[in-house]
Amino acid sequence: MLKKLKNNYFLLISTFLILYFFFNLLSGQRGLISYFEKKQTLNNLKKEELLLIKHINDLDFKNSLLSDNFDLDYIETLIRERFLFGKKNEIIYIIKKNDNKN
Repeated sequence: MLKKLKNNYFLLISTFLILYFFFNLLSGQRGLISYFEKKQTLNNLKKEELLLIKHINDLDFKNSLLSDNFDLDYIETLIRERFLFGKKNEIIYIIKKNDNKN
């Protein structure tokens, strides 16, 4: 038995090395599965970054409307939305979206 093992020593070592590298290729911190997970995380972060950039641009635009040169129409719109303020003899309707489905 020991003689056969000595004869096939190179075959055994190469088999174990191939299996070791194969499993590390698929799993592990730098494996193929981890690569796809990190790629998906990167795509999600890029989408979130685009949403945040759009939100920042929207806030910058709204801030510019409230700067030195007041846009009275925009201020009136803000007052009506936030404080439900209306003009004399004006009726304000609040329509709430019903998301409950029975």
